[in-house]
Amino acid sequence: MNEKKTKTSHNGLSDVSRAHAMSLSTTGWTKIIRPRKTLSWNDLQELWDYRELLYFFAWRDIKVKYKQTIVGIVWAVFQPIMAMVVFSVVFGKLANLPSDGIPYPIFVYSGLILWMFFTNSLSDASSTLVGNASIVTKVYFPRLLLPISASTTKLVDTFIASLVLIVLMLYYGYYPSLVGVAIVPLLFLIAFMASQGAGLILCSINVKYRDVRYVLPYFIQMLIFVTPVIYPTSIAGKYEWILKLNPMASVIESARAGLLGTAPIEWSSLLFSGLISLVLFVIGIIFFKKTERFFADVI
Repeated sequence: MNEKKTKTSHNGLSDVSRAHAMSLSTTGWTKIIRPRKTLSWNDLQELWDYRELLYFFAWRDIKVKYKQTIVGIVWAVFQPIMAMVVFSVVFGKLANLPSDGIPYPIFVYSGLILWMFFTNSLSDASSTLVGNASIVTKVYFPRLLLPISASTTKLVDTFIASLVLIVLMLYYGYYPSLVGVAIVPLLFLIAFMASQGAGLILCSINVKYRDVRYVLPYFIQMLIFVTPVIYPTSIAGKYEWILKLNPMASVIESARAGLLGTAPIEWSSLLFSGLISLVLFVIGIIFFKKTERFFADVI
């Protein structure tokens, strides 16, 4: 953050987006903090300094989500299980979609785990600034902590839902290889970068234009049909490469290949998805930093 010293005065300090003032009583000077337009090493250091705040944001979201709920934490597995049942009946039985020789319930559930992590992180990240407007306009802290905490919270839900996948794998007799287990953190990292990249852009736009909360759910509903959650990428034939422009396509296919061991992992496709997600993540941060100084004015 840029810092400059000036004599203590109350004039011009009401605009919290342009200057967050902290009086230094011992010196009689004021420290004014202004947001940078680009990410720097100081910003990364600041994120690390505020890591405890990230923990409290995430813990707050978890408590709010499950407070006064009847089923409590079971809700984390209720959603993917119900989606698995509906997809298995409609697409597995009625539409008879192929599943590369894998029983359809475990085929679709292994894709839903990563897909729901991606979509829930994207949805929550896009609305996190508006949802925390009272904090954003009154207290200084790195704004990037808010969308990051949204994805951190979803990791808890995903871990709980993954327990059902383990049960399904034991029931159907599928056992992951060491490579399949070791690759899981990488898959979630790619999904995290993709959701955060898009989420940072959308939450920045959502501060000024609230249309995002109406458009995004429809966009997510459409996106599932171009992501191999309910079908394998092989169904597209020679147009398979178009599906793999979606970074989540290779992530889901790699998860199935690694955990279920039905096919070799396509490392080239996974690397390509990682690069796309990284580029999207960097663009999201740049866009977020360029618009950050206006958040408190228009939120």
